[in-house]
Amino acid sequence: MPNRSTDSLFQLIHSLQKSEKRNFKLYVKRNSSNNDLKVVQLFDAIDKMSSYDENVLMSKTSSIKKQQLPNVKAHLYRQILSSLRLLESSENIDIQLHEQLDFARILYNKGLYHQSLRVLERIKEIASANNQVNFQIEVLILEKKIETLHITRSMQDRADQLSIAVNDANAHLIKQTTLSNLALQLYSWYIKNGLARNRDDENEIEDFFQSHLTDDIKEPEGFYEKLYYHQSYCWYAFIRQDYLLYYRHTQKWVNLFLDEPMMIQIETGNYIKGLHNLLNAHFTLRNYSGFNKTLSLLEQFSNSDIVKQNDNNKIQVFVYLYIAKINQHFLEGTFKEGLDIVGEITRKLEEYNLFLDQHRTLIFYYKIASLYFGAGDFDNAIDYLNKIINWKVNLRNDLQCYARLLHLIAHYELGNFQLLEYLIKTVYRFMAKMQNLSLVEEAIFKFLRKSFYLSARKLKPEFEKLLNKIKQLETSKFETRAFAYLDIISWLESKVHEKQTYEIIHEKYLGGRKLHQLKSP
Repeated sequence: MPNRSTDSLFQLIHSLQKSEKRNFKLYVKRNSSNNDLKVVQLFDAIDKMSSYDENVLMSKTSSIKKQQLPNVKAHLYRQILSSLRLLESSENIDIQLHEQLDFARILYNKGLYHQSLRVLERIKEIASANNQVNFQIEVLILEKKIETLHITRSMQDRADQLSIAVNDANAHLIKQTTLSNLALQLYSWYIKNGLARNRDDENEIEDFFQSHLTDDIKEPEGFYEKLYYHQSYCWYAFIRQDYLLYYRHTQKWVNLFLDEPMMIQIETGNYIKGLHNLLNAHFTLRNYSGFNKTLSLLEQFSNSDIVKQNDNNKIQVFVYLYIAKINQHFLEGTFKEGLDIVGEITRKLEEYNLFLDQHRTLIFYYKIASLYFGAGDFDNAIDYLNKIINWKVNLRNDLQCYARLLHLIAHYELGNFQLLEYLIKTVYRFMAKMQNLSLVEEAIFKFLRKSFYLSARKLKPEFEKLLNKIKQLETSKFETRAFAYLDIISWLESKVHEKQTYEIIHEKYLGGRKLHQLKSP
């Protein structure tokens, strides 16, 4: 069966824009021999395929024998990358510095030591101005090699200067690496587990964080050290559900880029991710004005050339912009209006299917299911929740748990009581196995089991009891995890006050805005 996601060459060709494809053809004509006609033929054949199928490909490229195909594909892959390198050399600081470093090495190999040193000096200036410590080290290593092997008649203290510069750059790089490793490992824990479920999870994260945040890296210097420092605190605080600490470090993360705007071009992905986390912090803290201000900043950035001319940036902005737009509807209780963007999101998910990681797709499914649930469309909510429940990859155990719980509540709303008895048992067992049962979930399961035997007259008082019980748990540290995934209180309030869930949330939003306006000077 054709699989459009397994072939690297297929993915690369289908990621190209029209201008990049045209540039590739010109590049091949300028730099290749007649043998590369096979390369162009292979390129055109794959470009026209909607999914990769080697049998179909062989029928479309009769001049290429089956045993030749792997070599021709490998050659085509290299040719495409070479043509792209020429296109992007003026836009990417890494590529520019690599190119200049290659020039310096070529000059050195030609015996032109002084010219090589002059190029290296320029690279150091550019690297320093753009916070690229790793390139500074590469340059210094080549400088040391030249000074060690050849008489360049440099200044007498050159050896001391190079030694000091290498030690200083190396010290900064070690700090960067240590902090970036810490941030990555914390993020990896979150991707696998979600928020801390209990005291054991919190202690595990606390011990890991404190043991790795050693004294030598607690006072970061330079852009990258500060970036990874704030990222580490960001994930540490978020996992532990310390949302004020999370907000403070996401704001500092974004401020790094606002203080050094040229780094937005260099580290665009980290800037976009910082805006996303800041939006998430405002959303969690119900800071309406801060959320709208940051969303406006991200929307404005989405129309910049930095985003439009780079596929990776374009995809990242799509993900985080539309997650924020859905969250805005959650904040305001405008679930029905939010359904208007579902079609656009699903089209984009299909368009970017080759490039989106599974984690992002899962999040979109859960967000869309929550939109439908909030709007009272429980059938469509169940359809999207089933996509998560039937997912075969062990990813985001937290989403798997809460998707099942929301799925259960949706069936309750539809009155599918014959199915509910089975679902309550299976969902309870699943969440217990994943160590995901808090007092909130225990209370919900207890209520649902009991509700089968209650008349309509007795049901409302039981909803009121459950609501009061869960409200008392709202400030409990390890119960906040449940509220991060399900607005269970608003759902219960809708039952008690006999309103739609979206009406309850919208009233809260209007009340929150009014309170904010009264507090503002």
